[in-house]
Amino acid sequence: MDIHQIAIKEILTVTFTLFAVIDMVGNIPVLASLRVKMGGEIRSTEATLASGALMILFLFIGRQFLGLLGLDVQSFAVAGSIVIFIIGLEMVLGHEFFKPDGDAKSGSMVPIAFPLIAGSGTLTTLMSLKANYHDINIFFGILINCIIIYVVLKSLKWVESFMGPNGMMVIRKFFGVILLAIAVKIFGSNISHFGK
Repeated sequence: MDIHQIAIKEILTVTFTLFAVIDMVGNIPVLASLRVKMGGEIRSTEATLASGALMILFLFIGRQFLGLLGLDVQSFAVAGSIVIFIIGLEMVLGHEFFKPDGDAKSGSMVPIAFPLIAGSGTLTTLMSLKANYHDINIFFGILINCIIIYVVLKSLKWVESFMGPNGMMVIRKFFGVILLAIAVKIFGSNISHFGK
């Protein structure tokens, strides 16, 4: 990474792009339901560090890593979309597919750090950004988003109490449908690459 390549405009573009893809605000209902399953606690620091590390790692060695495993980005995206689809189904139907996990540590990693935050959409977006922007600016964009992720995770209880149980339920079902749509879109745009 060359420090002379730092550009505020690029950092802002990358930051807003990642913010839209990660969609921490939209994920609040999902995170709230997962928090209850994990014994009422999400380890904000661990989830933030894990998702940040995944994004930074994928920025630099993503394509090579998948290549070593004999995978391509499309296979990775399809796998992530299936997990997101199941989470969306849970939110809309009220049925549990993921068993409650009292261990906040493991829950902070899967499904929060991956695939909710640093999911297939985020990681494939990072690879697309690499084609147009310098790595150092993408790196700063990731760091800024990590701060946003941490703040949202830390303020989950406050947001829940502010909205109340009925408000959370309505938003949960609404965003469940959004998650289903995102999962279908990711799945549909990548499944056509199979068998080629």
